[in-house]
Amino acid sequence: MEETIEDPPTSAVLLDHCHFSQVIFNSVEKFYVPGGDITCYYTLTQHFIPRRKDWIGIFRVGWKTTREYYTFMWVTLPVDLNSKSPKQQEVQFKAYYLPKDDEYYQFCYVDQDGVVRGASIPFQFCPENEEDILVVTTQGEVEEIEQHNEELCRENKQLKDSCVSLQKQNADMHARLQKKQEELETLKSINKKLEQTMKEQKDCWETELLQLKEQNQKMSSENEKMGVRVDQLQAQLSTQEKEIEKLVQGVQDKAEQLEDLKKENGQLFLSLSEQREHRKELERTVEEMKQKETTAAKKQQELTDQNFDLSKRLSENKIIYNVLQKEKERMEEENDLLKMENSTLLSYMGLNYDSLPYQAPASNQGGARQNPGLVYGNPYSGIQESSAPSLLSIKKCPTCKSDFPDDLFDHTLEQHMQTLSLNCPICDKAFPAKEKQIFEDHVLCHTL
Repeated sequence: MEETIEDPPTSAVLLDHCHFSQVIFNSVEKFYVPGGDITCYYTLTQHFIPRRKDWIGIFRVGWKTTREYYTFMWVTLPVDLNSKSPKQQEVQFKAYYLPKDDEYYQFCYVDQDGVVRGASIPFQFCPENEEDILVVTTQGEVEEIEQHNEELCRENKQLKDSCVSLQKQNADMHARLQKKQEELETLKSINKKLEQTMKEQKDCWETELLQLKEQNQKMSSENEKMGVRVDQLQAQLSTQEKEIEKLVQGVQDKAEQLEDLKKENGQLFLSLSEQREHRKELERTVEEMKQKETTAAKKQQELTDQNFDLSKRLSENKIIYNVLQKEKERMEEENDLLKMENSTLLSYMGLNYDSLPYQAPASNQGGARQNPGLVYGNPYSGIQESSAPSLLSIKKCPTCKSDFPDDLFDHTLEQHMQTLSLNCPICDKAFPAKEKQIFEDHVLCHTL
């Protein structure tokens, strides 16, 4: 048997509460040869009933609780538990799990409650004696052997002291054993009751065992179904692994695309920086254009004011012109009356106009002729000669056909033409006043 992985049941029960007389260890050697398996023989007394979780451990001498075991082996239950005769048992410890030092150890039987039910005499793991072998040694080796013997003597003395201590412990144990025997009698009566309870419990266990067998059969059928399900899941797993490989490849492609995008982003960032610089230059240009536009607006306002003054002067000149026109008409009417009077007078005098020795010269400006019937001339001819030049010195605008005096024609016409046209403040291009929208679009193009 090999040592199992499961830890044995232990407890912190001290030596004073242990029952060392219920299991007796037989044929325990004083020395065991290291490197070999050892067999532990023990006898169960008739008052002790072993259980499934009982175990035998190897303890170093001087242990205090069952938790200090070095190694252990599970015990095998006897075939006939109800037998009243002592039951001889054995358990084998493998050499691999045995101690490798030369300390003193002992076997201890521990039940499933962690209580010690028996302990063996101490023993050691030492090699075999070689007293019969003749050994030839040098003086130095003899001195080493003597020194080693002295150390062994000291160790032997220590062991003897330990043995005396153990004998004292053994005497104490015997005294305790007598007390425990009295307690044993009391426990026998309790044991009978427990046996009866165990029989009843055994019946219950058999019933539960049948139920567990039925459940086991159900679990077997379910296990077969689970096997089919496992095959299906494995097929799904293989499909998912292929999909995962495709996804991994897709992730790698995406990573490459991401690197390309990062490079493009860097290029775009450089382009954006250049565009920002260009935008700043454009903003500076726009500011300059706004300043020019402001200057042009101020200049246009000045021109508008001048145009208003010229318009006002033009209105005044038009009023003067109308007055002079009316005066001219009145003078022409008077001249016609005088002509009629002159003709009447000539008819009374029996004279003809062509036969008069004096004729009034024609006006160089194309005005009304002097009445030929007057011998001494037209008394209003001086007025006509002084007013005719003013009436005939009127000039018209070639665009809107407005009248302007000859002495103010050039200056007034220039200002008048500025009011009828719109000049670009940037390139000085002229637009007619009725094309104001085209003029505004043209100026806006300069700011872009």
